[in-house]
Amino acid sequence: MAGAQRYLLNRSGRFFARLVVPKDLRSIVGKTELRAPLGPDRRTAMKLLPGAVAHLQHQIAQAERKAAPANNLVAPARYPLAPDQIALSHYQQRIAFDDQMRNSPSYAVVSTIGIDDGYVEQLRAGIAGRLSDQELADLVGARIERFRAAGNLDAAPGSDEWRTIARALCSAELEALARVVERDDGDYTGQPSTPLLVNAEPPQDEPGPVNLAKLWNDYVAARKAAGFMKDGGRRQRPVIESLRQFLGHSDARKVTRKDLMSWRDDLLKRISAKTVAGIYLSTIRTLWAWAVENDRLPENVAENVKQAKPKRQRSRDPGYSDKEALAILNASRAYQPTPDPFGHIREHATTIAAKRWAPLLCAFSGARISEILQLRKADVFQEGDRWVMRISPDAGTVKAGDFRDVPIHRQIVALGFLDHVKAAKDGPLFNSSTDPAKSARSAQRQSERLAVWLHEQELVPHGLQPNHAWRHRLKTQARDLGLDMRIVNAIQGHSDKDMSDGYGTVSLTAKARVIDALPSYKLE
Repeated sequence: MAGAQRYLLNRSGRFFARLVVPKDLRSIVGKTELRAPLGPDRRTAMKLLPGAVAHLQHQIAQAERKAAPANNLVAPARYPLAPDQIALSHYQQRIAFDDQMRNSPSYAVVSTIGIDDGYVEQLRAGIAGRLSDQELADLVGARIERFRAAGNLDAAPGSDEWRTIARALCSAELEALARVVERDDGDYTGQPSTPLLVNAEPPQDEPGPVNLAKLWNDYVAARKAAGFMKDGGRRQRPVIESLRQFLGHSDARKVTRKDLMSWRDDLLKRISAKTVAGIYLSTIRTLWAWAVENDRLPENVAENVKQAKPKRQRSRDPGYSDKEALAILNASRAYQPTPDPFGHIREHATTIAAKRWAPLLCAFSGARISEILQLRKADVFQEGDRWVMRISPDAGTVKAGDFRDVPIHRQIVALGFLDHVKAAKDGPLFNSSTDPAKSARSAQRQSERLAVWLHEQELVPHGLQPNHAWRHRLKTQARDLGLDMRIVNAIQGHSDKDMSDGYGTVSLTAKARVIDALPSYKLE
């Protein structure tokens, strides 16, 4: 029955028609919801429901008109129904009204009047489309206006949509009259036969809200289950909170493309276009795409919300020069922590080790600084006669997702790195995290400390990323030496660009050949 599931409320065995008052009208209505009692019998309540709902919708529509400015245009229908749904609602209300009338003593007098044959012919002519707009208005116009007052339609009188609704109401009225005649003969089993009413779909329940924070948490859980986002999406979580605060609500289902564009424009007042494009909008597009793929949201309103990034203007090479690399490595190897006034070393041992060894490991591997700083003692091992460091997602996060083994350069071994590893406790070598799940975040903080230290020592030229510049430098060195770039990519964790590169594997022997070709630094 139309509206039964959507608006029927059962409270302690008694039924009510229930309609939630829209937030923007609650100050006028004075309530958060409206109810109409339908009695304790479910069958009776189902019959009375359409009429009760129409009455409640009418109250909402009246409040809406009070809220609208005097010169406001006709607003769209708040509770729109299709023509067949309007016809079905009218039919159900007419049957419920007939039940009520037959329970009244006055019905004995009214029933003797009978049904006007001329009225029936007019209804049939209306169904066939043989009546003018004025004739249809005279016949069912008042009923159309009642549905308009309830917020179920906004069709202009005389329009194609209006005439379709009028003809549908004629059909519903004729069917209702047929039931009245059957009931007068004692037959209460009659059901509508016209396809318009038989096939009418009841109004669907309003889809529930989709909490933005919960949607994000579910997305992160799905990514972690697939082996990604081991940091729990910590970097992107502020993006979700930023959007929630801008919207003023937490319902992802209500978010529109216009909302996201307004949010983007607001972000650009405080954040660079690169960050807005690469972190904020990218995160939302990914989240919405996942939500649509998993039937959590009906459409991806974020799909085409983008921000152009300014073209990066470089004033120099992105990697360290020979002179710059040598200066950093000399400072790194010579680093000594500064004691406090009482002669105590306050700097953590892992931070000291990171400053002494991380630049050198980056210089001979081209690895990301976070990958080096989350290395564990167990990740440095001997394979045959070769010492290897394993960059593994088990230690924290790896952008490419998979582990990779990188041979350790002879100069690193000669400088005593293996002695440092053997003397270290089990666990991370360069960060203080004791929880593997938090190692990635701890490594990130350590990389920030390292970058600050390099800047304080004035070792980083303007425009360079202090830790990432090693990755650029290794690529440049490899090209100058004529090394196999597929092997270099495998060492650095870069994806292959050619489909044929995906065949076969890059062995440790091949990687060692490239690492051994890198010249040692003439350190002080």
